[in-house]
Amino acid sequence: MLVEIIVAVAAAGAVWAGASLRVVRQYERGLVFRFGRVRSRVREPGLAMLVPIADRLQKVNMQIITLPVPAQEGITRDNVTVRVDAVVYFKVIDPVVAAVNVQDYRFAVGQVAQTSLRSIIGKSDLDDLLSNRERLNQGLELMIDSPALDWGVHIDRVEIKDVALPETMKRSMSRQAEAERERRARVISADGELQASTKLSQAAATMADTPAALQLRLLETVVQVAAEKNSTLVLPFPVELLRFLDHATRHGEKMQVPHEEPADGQTAPSPRVPEETT
Repeated sequence: MLVEIIVAVAAAGAVWAGASLRVVRQYERGLVFRFGRVRSRVREPGLAMLVPIADRLQKVNMQIITLPVPAQEGITRDNVTVRVDAVVYFKVIDPVVAAVNVQDYRFAVGQVAQTSLRSIIGKSDLDDLLSNRERLNQGLELMIDSPALDWGVHIDRVEIKDVALPETMKRSMSRQAEAERERRARVISADGELQASTKLSQAAATMADTPAALQLRLLETVVQVAAEKNSTLVLPFPVELLRFLDHATRHGEKMQVPHEEPADGQTAPSPRVPEETT
């Protein structure tokens, strides 16, 4: 009889312990609702004692939650249709407010993030979405964090993941980038030609002052060409030298007087006189 009483008491104690003891993990906080009214004291991680039947324990996760925002399609301020998706990082800072003031804080944060993302798309230009994402992320974080504070939630970080553009816009941007690269290449080439012309002008002025420098340069060119072991060698010839030789040749022909001497035993032929006709 005594044994049965002990067993019954032990069973009742086990049932009572199972109904009154709860374990709160390290990353959680426990909220106790006694007859439907939340207790002001939050249960810390560890073993929590409850009053059976009267108390109900609700656990709130205090970790940082990653919430992907579905891609939102909108029209930018410069009338370009884009699809933008993002991700929101947030955590609960007040478990009592998060459990009492809003029914589902995850769903609420997700809806605010979607509407804020569409608002950011409409207020921004396409260039800002592509190159100035840091400022847009900060503005999006402020827009989501303002209502989230009333729900006991803090927005830790917001990142725009991807910006999808129409195919026509992608082709237009590629053509623009190609034209910009071509413009830069032409400017660099023209700048190089300008610098080269300046140096060549200086070299020409130096050679004009020292004519022997042109001959030295010609010999150096011959040495460089001959180093390639070519069977044919083409030499640049100054036009001024050709003009000088031509002038010297003509002057020599004018100075020479033509004279024919008769052979031995022959007389020089007399000049013919045209006959008069009657």
